[in-house]
Amino acid sequence: MIPIKDNIPSRTFPIITIGVIFVNILIFLWQKLAFGGIDSQTIYKYYGLVPQELSMAITNRHELLPYNILTIFTSMFLHGGIFHLAGNMLYLWIFGKNVEDAVGHKKFVLFYLLSGITAAIFQFLYDPSSNIPMIGASGAVSGILGAYLLLFPYAKIKTVLFIIIFIKVVEIPAILLLSIWFLVQLLFSNGEGVAWYAHIGGFIFGLLSIKLFRPAVHPIARRK
Repeated sequence: MIPIKDNIPSRTFPIITIGVIFVNILIFLWQKLAFGGIDSQTIYKYYGLVPQELSMAITNRHELLPYNILTIFTSMFLHGGIFHLAGNMLYLWIFGKNVEDAVGHKKFVLFYLLSGITAAIFQFLYDPSSNIPMIGASGAVSGILGAYLLLFPYAKIKTVLFIIIFIKVVEIPAILLLSIWFLVQLLFSNGEGVAWYAHIGGFIFGLLSIKLFRPAVHPIARRK
């Protein structure tokens, strides 16, 4: 299933969502153009989050802790390839702009970063001895998906379905689409090569915390 559009119009211009997408694309181009002759794994090792190195910094190499904490943020803007980038940015665009609209631009920045941090912590706690660099915006985007599910459960998401050799475009309620998405993360959570627990952690954070970011709604006083 590939979502392509929702039916909830934004009331404000999604400047932060667009800005994050632009920064991710810019950094991806920087990866490819400035470091074209360098092994990609070298870039991921230096700027990705490596759980084993973070564990070492926490336990006995405290001088390395600031660097390893910084990689939590830098890893959120690295991607392994064009499809990795495109998939994350597609989900960020479809679901991010309405979450940004609901909480406001400044709070959305904080929510996005906290979603990414929480996602990274979930994956780190699952396998702190892993030496595979964690990269990608999917943890932060997963937080947005959790938030969207709570804020707009009955929104209709235009989705491309691939059924064996058939392709069909249908409208699916957000509550169904995102519930299926989360179930897939749980089913594959022990698989290799994808930070599944980052997706799970980000989604749970978004689902449980988004109400804290929404502005308070004050009752309108009636005129006599």
